[in-house]
Amino acid sequence: MLPNEITIRTASLDDAPEILAIYAPYVVKTAVTFEYEVPALEEFRKRMENTLQKYPYLVAEGNGELLGYAYTGAFHERAAYNRAAEVSVYVREDRKGCGIGSRLYAALEEISRAQHILNLNACIGYPETEDEYLTKDSVRFHTRQGYSMIGEFHKCGYKFGRWYNMVWMEKIIGEHTPNPEPVIAFREFLLRELS
Repeated sequence: MLPNEITIRTASLDDAPEILAIYAPYVVKTAVTFEYEVPALEEFRKRMENTLQKYPYLVAEGNGELLGYAYTGAFHERAAYNRAAEVSVYVREDRKGCGIGSRLYAALEEISRAQHILNLNACIGYPETEDEYLTKDSVRFHTRQGYSMIGEFHKCGYKFGRWYNMVWMEKIIGEHTPNPEPVIAFREFLLRELS
């Protein structure tokens, strides 16, 4: 059951313990992330801080609890890729399938458009055969959000003694013109919103 009111807001570094608590089960119990060890809190906080320099890092909150989080990051570091961003979303285990991920992605898209980002890309662990560690639910979720399958890499992720594939999905959210607008860093976007 979802709280009556869910708020989507920018994450603060003070949220790091709760966000890490949402992420940890994905590391320990699943191949959704190919990370093997749950990062230390300080390392996780640094990751958040680095992301927030240029990209949004959002949380969904209800009744004073964090229910999920999502963020974008560099698709690739080279300047030519500036207008593409990679998306990530994680929802608390007991709140999956309630629409929280969709709300977080809608907010990410809105901000990304305002930043002049044109392509959103998702890198997704993908099993040849679904198992207890990895299903195709993430691909189904992204398809519902309007993402298209772009490519598949075979047996490139090894976790829990098994080989997993990885797929890229993409959603175009803006027009590709000969002279695109420069990308606005998230911090600058927030300052504009406040003024």
